[in-house]
Amino acid sequence: MERSSTSDTASEKPNPSHHSTGAVQMRIKNANSHHDRLSQSKSMILSDNLKVAEPVVEKEGYLLKAKIADGGKKLRKNWSTSWIVLTARKMEFYKESKQPALANLKPGYKPECVDLCGARIEWTSEKSSRKNVFQITTVSGNEFLLQSDIDFLILDWFHAIKNAIDRLPKEQRITSRNLEYKLRRSSSIELLNSLDTESKEPKPEHRKSLIFRLNYSASDTNDRNRVKSRLKKFISRRPSLKTLQDKGLIKDQIFGSHLHLVCEHEKSTVPQFVRLCIKAVERRGLDVDGIYRVSGNLATIQKLRFVVNQEEKLNLDDSQWEDIHVVTGALKMFFRELPEPLFPYCFFEQFVEAIKIQDNATRIKSIRSLVKKLPRPNYDTMKILFEHLKKIAAKESVNLMSTQSLGIVFGPTLLRPEKETGNMAVHMLYQNQIVELMLSEYSKIFGSEED
Repeated sequence: MERSSTSDTASEKPNPSHHSTGAVQMRIKNANSHHDRLSQSKSMILSDNLKVAEPVVEKEGYLLKAKIADGGKKLRKNWSTSWIVLTARKMEFYKESKQPALANLKPGYKPECVDLCGARIEWTSEKSSRKNVFQITTVSGNEFLLQSDIDFLILDWFHAIKNAIDRLPKEQRITSRNLEYKLRRSSSIELLNSLDTESKEPKPEHRKSLIFRLNYSASDTNDRNRVKSRLKKFISRRPSLKTLQDKGLIKDQIFGSHLHLVCEHEKSTVPQFVRLCIKAVERRGLDVDGIYRVSGNLATIQKLRFVVNQEEKLNLDDSQWEDIHVVTGALKMFFRELPEPLFPYCFFEQFVEAIKIQDNATRIKSIRSLVKKLPRPNYDTMKILFEHLKKIAAKESVNLMSTQSLGIVFGPTLLRPEKETGNMAVHMLYQNQIVELMLSEYSKIFGSEED
């Protein structure tokens, strides 16, 4: 005890009669111990804070990733393996498996982050020749492809991400439909808001002097209120969309309209645009390598879509449509944007059950029976399309597009369930098989009863 007391005294005030070296060491040791206790308590507080702030990891693992768009600007597809961490609101991509919290603390290191709020997720077979690919599109215009050759693994990831998106607040999701509505209404709302602002006292930066404010007449305010009232009446009395369509001021669009409405408008059972595209492809695209599999320039496809929707005279032999992949891309887009697919929703499960039949003759007979029950526009359009695709498959040795390849391309485009379920990967397999069988057995399915 005496020695301890002496040491403490020596640490406070060194005594030359004692060992000065030991006293200095003791003082340094005591100082370091105090610093260690402080740093330990700080680290405990910091670690506790990190535990509170760190989001819960719902899923993590390796997948193949490709970023194909950044802020709406298309990027060159480049696949790479990424360690993906999924939380309730976002996804993070790392180059290798690491603890996200530690990786973020490294100076200058920032993993690529995807905000899932308002994002869309969907399976795609057109953006890549790989199997089991789905796409995530964010509100900011970023697009990512994720892929794995292991069926159950990619399916598990798809549902985990979809569930995370579905759990986010609905009011924060932005769809193309409500965004278009907001844009249409914005001009009227901004006009009224500007009138509200202008009818009040002028802003400070626009005040020239105190005299101007004093002379701000009541008559000016009354005039502005009168204009505002008239505008409100005009906006409230503006005609409905149906009225404008009946008067011919707004024309029915081809893309995004129901098949039977397009046919009624054109007084036919097959849309004219579908016929024109098929004729153009058969005239100059049957021998093209990867026809329907290779994507055309998206900007040119959108331009063609605009021309068709405006009902302008369409000549697919024009030089601006010389790339046949633009024509095939537009045709696939037409079928993909149908509000109800070519194979109606109510027939989807019946076609799936039919393709499961083991006996080939019975399977073909069942498919044929279902096809015959389709509405006339669906049946006629389907018949002319599959006849065309059969001609494509006949040139397989040149264009490398077999019935199986065409099934992969057109399966998810032509038939899909009304509501996505946990059987997405299985459904994709059946969709492809249905299209492939209908191409292989075209004459038996679409032929006359005698055949």
